Amino acid sequence: MRFLSLQSHVAYGYVGNRAATFPLQRLGHEVWAVNTVEFSNHTGYGAWRGRTAPAEQVAEIVAGIEALGLLPRCDALLTGYVGDAALADVVLDTAGRVRSANGRAIWCCDPVLGDVDTGIYVRPGIDAFFRERAIPAADLITPNHFELEHLTGRRVATLDDAVVAARGLLGRGAQGPRLALVTSLRRADGPADQVEMLAVSREAAWRVVTPLIGFEIAPNGTGDMVAALFAAHWIAGGDVAAALGRAASAVYAVLEVTLAMGERELQLVVAQDRLVAPPRSFVAHKL
Repeated sequence: MRFLSLQSHVAYGYVGNRAATFPLQRLGHEVWAVNTVEFSNHTGYGAWRGRTAPAEQVAEIVAGIEALGLLPRCDALLTGYVGDAALADVVLDTAGRVRSANGRAIWCCDPVLGDVDTGIYVRPGIDAFFRERAIPAADLITPNHFELEHLTGRRVATLDDAVVAARGLLGRGAQGPRLALVTSLRRADGPADQVEMLAVSREAAWRVVTPLIGFEIAPNGTGDMVAALFAAHWIAGGDVAAALGRAASAVYAVLEVTLAMGERELQLVVAQDRLVAPPRSFVAHKL
């Protein structure tokens, strides 16, 4: 498959396009990566260099890809971190161009807003962009626990809470997302030594559970990686449960290697064979 990916980029570490591109390539997919920021490292370090890409630059690069006649061959659009309102407009325009060229293309929108340990880390108004403009237009959305609560205005403390909140972001009829993938679900009524992912459609829901790996500082970029992997498996096979299990198994395998090596950044290169054949398989079950 061929993915057009509009996400952030760092020289050191693995977040955004750096966390999504290599795993997809290792699975045999083509990725056209368009970088929305160019940073030395991710912002979790507290200090970084670089800048957000001007919206005009991102739009020009997408236009260049379109001029080559490639968009009809694009199977999926991946979008993540959006730095400012001008770039938000480019994201929506790109989605429109991809869909005009290929009506079967899937838009996987990761509404990057923040996390439980950081709170909101995007500029004011970006949450409204995702809630009001991007999510209603996407096919697949991949919020984490914090983002699910923020986007819906609901507290998610139980599994039922999570299903109801996720379903509230889905469209009705032919409009809006068909599927929500909730990553890093840590509910109050669940075991403290486990972490869950939840896939929710309008008619059904599936859950996969993996052991919680105790990092002193958890690696960034796992959400970007799992969104890409799940999207690839779901689009290729159409089986939500199988895609959820395969994505969770691969992410867990990479995190195991990362912990064993004592690294803060995802060890995607070292663990690359585990992306294809994870040594431990986790099965997703329908709720």
